[in-house]
Amino acid sequence: MAYRTDYSRVQGSGAAGEGAHHFWIQRLTSLALVPLTILFLIPFGRALGGGYEALIATYGQFGNALTAALFIGVACWHFSIGIQVVIEDYIHGTGARVALLILTKLFSYTLAAAGILAIAKILFSA
Repeated sequence: MAYRTDYSRVQGSGAAGEGAHHFWIQRLTSLALVPLTILFLIPFGRALGGGYEALIATYGQFGNALTAALFIGVACWHFSIGIQVVIEDYIHGTGARVALLILTKLFSYTLAAAGILAIAKILFSA
C-alpha cells in the first residue's frame, strides 16, 4: 500500500476548466436573444396571418432575413451550451456522456444550418 496525499488522489478528477467560459457565453447569448426574439417575432407575427406568400415576402427583405438568421444561430448556440452543461452535470457514464454531447452538437449545428439555409433560400429567391 503506497502512501498518497489527498492532492494526488483527487488530481485529474476535478473541473474541466470550461465552466466560467460556458457561464459567460450562455449569459451573453441570452442577452443577445432578448432583442433578437423581439425583432424576429414582430415581422413573423405580422406575416403569420397572411399565408405563405406573406411569409416569403417578409423574409425576402434583407433586414428580416438577417434578423431571423441571427436569431436561429444564437438560439441554437444557446441551446447547445445549456444542454451541454446539463449533460456534463447529470450524465455520469463516460460513454453515454460523450455520445450525448456529440449528438447534441450535431443536432444543434444541423438545426442552425437548416434554418439559416432556409432563410437564405427565401432571401435569394424572392
